[in-house]
Amino acid sequence: MIHALLAILLCQLAGEATVRALGLPLPGPVLGMVLMVLALRLSPRLLALVSPLARGLLANMSLLFVPAGVGVVGHAAILGAQGGPLFLALLGSTVLAIAVGALTFAAVARLTGNRDD
Repeated sequence: MIHALLAILLCQLAGEATVRALGLPLPGPVLGMVLMVLALRLSPRLLALVSPLARGLLANMSLLFVPAGVGVVGHAAILGAQGGPLFLALLGSTVLAIAVGALTFAAVARLTGNRDD
């Protein structure tokens, strides 16, 4: 289990170090995830090592959201004062994301000739 956690953290560290060294415009953990996926695809042994830890982390993922919930409760006064604008921003960004996703899907379907009228 320690070796699996070490493998995951080393991929994140490698991603972070690469991004900082090369000045890449993306988060280090994202590059670390890409490196981890590549390593898992190339090494069945690493996949077998990391799988039990990954399953355990995914099974308990809800615990990782507790700090965010505590932060929201801790800033309830600010949230109450800014609730209206925050709600409108969330609603607007959600509608915009759905619209952009639908338009992108329609454009890709039109370009590939997969039209389902």
